[in-house]
Amino acid sequence: MIIFDKLWGTMKEKGMSTYTLREVCGIDSKTIRRLRANENIETKTINKLCDALNCKVEDIMEYVKE
Repeated sequence: MIIFDKLWGTMKEKGMSTYTLREVCGIDSKTIRRLRANENIETKTINKLCDALNCKVEDIMEYVKE
């Protein structure tokens, strides 16, 4: 299972709120909800997140065996 728990810590570290994330990345509130629920998202969204946060994929998500 892919989880996005690291995203929230990286956002805090970078001083970025979900509001700013939506404005900077163009990510809608439905996608933010999906991230919080660890649901499927598109790879282009992951790319936008990494670009906006200037981070690596492993800084925002990880695989955890179910």
